[in-house]
Amino acid sequence: MTEDPYVIHRSLLFTVAYEMLGSAADAEDVLQESWLRWADVDRSQVRDPRAYLVRIVTRQALNRLRTVARSRVDYVGEWLPEPLLTSPDVAEDVELAESVSIALLTVLETLGPTERAVFVLREVFDMPYGEIAEAVGKSAVAVRQIARRAREHVAARQPRMRVSRSEQQSVVEQFLAALRTGQVQDLMEVLAPDVVLIADGGGVASAALAPVHGAETVAALLARQDRTVSTVWLNGAPAGRVEADGQLAAVSVVVEDGRVTRIHAVANPQKLTRLDELAELAR
Repeated sequence: MTEDPYVIHRSLLFTVAYEMLGSAADAEDVLQESWLRWADVDRSQVRDPRAYLVRIVTRQALNRLRTVARSRVDYVGEWLPEPLLTSPDVAEDVELAESVSIALLTVLETLGPTERAVFVLREVFDMPYGEIAEAVGKSAVAVRQIARRAREHVAARQPRMRVSRSEQQSVVEQFLAALRTGQVQDLMEVLAPDVVLIADGGGVASAALAPVHGAETVAALLARQDRTVSTVWLNGAPAGRVEADGQLAAVSVVVEDGRVTRIHAVANPQKLTRLDELAELAR
């Protein structure tokens, strides 16, 4: 059983599904559906099990993505990806860490289902256009065009520049220290003037229903002292685990020019069930 290609490539398959869906729960459902289909396949006719399995998962993830896209329209407040607890080792693979970052997954939410699938398979997993075409049911020529549009769309919405791992970690630690003190001035020192806070409470936990803009407003909103803040690694980057009044939140940030420019805070308890279990991700 352990030699089955599905088992061997499960971490890869989960990563593909998760990056397409932004939800570990949905990704697990897709893997279950894909396993059932794989179990019925005549293995003697499969030349490349890895590519074949990725195609199965992609098709199932596309089906799921089209379904959940409708439900997310009615989501209460802002919708953010489900954060995953990862080991610091994930950050060693820079491309993997960037591809599963909350910031990028949030941008991918603005793509259509097929565009998102093409972007993930091409830009993250470097699949040939022909294989992607088979997975998404398009011609290779169409896939090339979709990939270009998706790449331009994502590039226009990503941070202006990448920061080093050491700078990211330093600014995150400064930000979390400011959260611990709960002092407005401490927060103002680490927040960019045009910082944006996006919170996801899902209508279940207390959270801002729309993005909050500006350092003064964000700092005032975050200023409080009766909470516990710890450093964790989420989605391949240092982040915060914040507990206050019995409510848990996972907080990740985007850093540019030594300041926090964007804060993603997930408080919806349905999205925080995996914060004590390391996710196995692979490319």
